[in-house]
Amino acid sequence: MNHFEYKGYLGSVKVSVADKCMHGKIEFINDLVNYEAETVEELKKEFEASVERYLEHCKLVGKEPNKPFKGTFNIRIGHELHEKAAKRAEEIGKSLNDYIKDTIKKDIESHA
Repeated sequence: MNHFEYKGYLGSVKVSVADKCMHGKIEFINDLVNYEAETVEELKKEFEASVERYLEHCKLVGKEPNKPFKGTFNIRIGHELHEKAAKRAEEIGKSLNDYIKDTIKKDIESHA
C-alpha cells in the first residue's frame, strides 16, 4: 500500500532523502492539504489530523469539502470513439454508461 485511507480520503506517502523526512498530501481533491513526519506511524497520524483539520476548516468557512471520488466523471474520447462505443453498447443491449462501467470493471478485475 502506497497510501493512507481515512474517512474516504486517500493520502500519499513520499520520502525525501535530502530532507530526511516523509511527506504527503490528500490526493484526488482540488484543495491542497500537505503533511510531513519522520516515521510512517507519525505520517499516518499527521495525515489523519490533516483530514480532520481540513474538514473542520471547511465547516468553519461554510464550504463543502471536496470528496475524492463522487462516482461520476467526465471523459473526452473524441467523436469517432464515442460513436463506436454508443453503437457497441446498443448492439449488446446496454446503455453507454453501463457499457463503459462494465468495460472498466472487467479491465480492473483482470489486473487485480
